[in-house]
Formats: sequence, structure tokens, C-alpha cells
Amino acid sequence: MDKIITLKAGQKAPAIHLPDQDGKMHQLKDYLGQWVLVYFYPKDDTSGCTTEACSLRDNLPKFKKMEAVVLGVSVDGVASHKKFEAKYELPFTLLADEQKEVVEKYGVWQEKSMYGRKYMGTVRTSFLVDPTGKIARIYENVKPELHASEVLKDLLVISKE
Repeated sequence: MDKIITLKAGQKAPAIHLPDQDGKMHQLKDYLGQWVLVYFYPKDDTSGCTTEACSLRDNLPKFKKMEAVVLGVSVDGVASHKKFEAKYELPFTLLADEQKEVVEKYGVWQEKSMYGRKYMGTVRTSFLVDPTGKIARIYENVKPELHASEVLKDLLVISKE
């Protein structure tokens, strides 16, 4: 299973126009002027996704201090996101990409394999988008428990460049 992310750092981030856990529409361009971590995850309330979301939640004050916004994206629906948000008190936006338009634009909807069974799913990947709307960093092979601190470390370095 080769990951094929065709986007590159320095490119304009593809447009996002999706509903959040409350049904409110969000567009990536609404966040121009701020750093945005767009993190794609496979499924609400699964172990790795919960670990990643809770780590981001616990580090959110540090993201805010650096004027960075966190947007989680999965193909789960609005109601699923609302339950996930409530259960783990997630203080950031979860976007519902039920039509799989955004996961496909970002190249994270790929063939996966578990227990010998092949299926299509979201590959855990994140994109750090700079205040001008360009991709600053792409995180592949994300380790859920380390991801927040890895991004924060990069933000410290990049924001000083």
C-alpha cells in the first residue's frame, strides 16, 4: 500500500468547504492570516483517532498561543462528529466530508489493508497551512500520540523563518 500524496509544500492548499459538528459551514479561506492544521483521520471514536484528538485537545492552548487553528476532517457525518466532540470535550472544529470530496482533493482517500482485506479509507495525514493559504508541511505516517508536539515544534521553527 503505497501512499500517494501528490500535494507538495509551497503549493496553495486545496479549498475546503464542509460542515462542522454543529452543521455550520467552514471554508479554508476563512482562516487566512492564521496557521491552520488540517488533520485527516480515519474514524470518530476509534483508538488511534481518539488518542490523536485528545492530544490535540490537550495542546490546544499552545496552538492558540501561536495563532494556529486545528481542523479535523473525516468522512464521518455531522452527528458522529457531534458525539465524538461531546464524549472527549474536543474544543476544535471537526469537519464532515461525507461526499469524500476533500479527502480526495488532498490525496488521503486511499486503498488500505487490514487483516488481508483491502478497502478504501482515509490515511492519517496532516497538512500545516500557512497564513497565506499555502501548505507549509505535510505529515505522513502520523503517530497519534506524538503528532501535536511534532506540529508545535515545527510551528515554532517555521514562524521564526
